[in-house]
Amino acid sequence: MIWIGDVLVSPGEGGVYNERMLGGSRVWAPYRSKLSALYHVGTGIELTPGMRVLYLGAANGTTVSHIADYVEVVYSVEFAPRPMQDLLEVARRRKNVMPIMADASRPEQYAPLVEPVDLLYQDVAQPDQAAIAIRNAPFLKNGGSLILMLKTRSVDVRKEPAEVFHDTLEILEASGMVIRESVWLAPYHRDHAAIIGKRAEGE
Repeated sequence: MIWIGDVLVSPGEGGVYNERMLGGSRVWAPYRSKLSALYHVGTGIELTPGMRVLYLGAANGTTVSHIADYVEVVYSVEFAPRPMQDLLEVARRRKNVMPIMADASRPEQYAPLVEPVDLLYQDVAQPDQAAIAIRNAPFLKNGGSLILMLKTRSVDVRKEPAEVFHDTLEILEASGMVIRESVWLAPYHRDHAAIIGKRAEGE
C-alpha cells in the first residue's frame, strides 16, 4: 500500500468522486471507504498488481476505484440500478473494473463471468452476510483471502454489535475459513467491523 506520511493514497487518475489529490495520487479517505479505515485501524492485506478481486456490494464504485488502482481486475457486483449507473462510469474510466448487475446472495448468476480470484471483498447490507461470504468462497483460489465488512446493525438490530461480530466469526470458522484478523472500524464507521480470513490450502 502507498502512504504519503500518514495519508493512504492510490496511484490512479482522479476525479472519480471529487477526492483530493496528493503528490499525484488519490487520497483514500477512511471516512469515505471502510477498506481505507481498515488500513488505518488494522493490517488488512496488501493489494498487488497481479491480483484479481471479486467485490460484492460495489455500490457507486468509490472503494472499487481505489482497489482498481492497485490490482489487475475487479469483478464488481451490484444489485441496485441507481448506484450501478455510477459504477458503470467508473468502469468506463478504469478498464480493469468489470461491472456485474447481480444479487451477491446468488453467485450462480455471475459464476460464468468470474475467474478464480485472490481476494473476495464483501460490503453488503443484508442479514445473511456470513452466508453470502461462504456461498462466494468457491471463487477464491487456494490460499485466497476474504475481507468481510460486517454491518452489524444490518444482521440483527436487536442484538448487540459485539454479539453479531462474535457469531459471524464462529460461522466463518465453522465453514473452514481461517481468521487472520478481526477489528472494529471505529472511529471511522460506527458498529462496523472488518473480518479478514484465508481460504485454507487445498480447501
